[in-house]
Amino acid sequence: MAFDGISISGSGITADRLWMNVIAENLANAQSTVTPKGGPYRSQSVVMAQGLTPATSFGQTLSQTASTLGVHVAHIVASPAPLRLVYDPASPLANAAGYVKKPNVNEVTQLTDMMAASQSYDANVTALSDAEAADQAALKMGQGV
Repeated sequence: MAFDGISISGSGITADRLWMNVIAENLANAQSTVTPKGGPYRSQSVVMAQGLTPATSFGQTLSQTASTLGVHVAHIVASPAPLRLVYDPASPLANAAGYVKKPNVNEVTQLTDMMAASQSYDANVTALSDAEAADQAALKMGQGV
């Protein structure tokens, strides 16, 4: 299959779903000061990548497979942003100065990213539906209906 819009949209849907899951994990752990790895939770980000280098001509585009045109999650990386320090001398996690290290999760940024991921997901679902409708119309034309 030379150009499979359904597979391309499907790859976007899969990547967007993982992106939303990572955001949900960030929000769920926004107050987690102790993790199984030790220390406060660190915000995670999704890095997406295209299958291969984009084609430079129309002919090259038609000769590529859907897997080279789709998108995938290349990495999930921890945010390098510093952890927040909150003054709470009564906490058993407080350092000598009375500060507790808290996760570096910015809820506003996460909610903004969630809206972007949701809109991207919706756009991919629409593109998938349109590609499926176009395939169905082509099949009907081929049958003489």
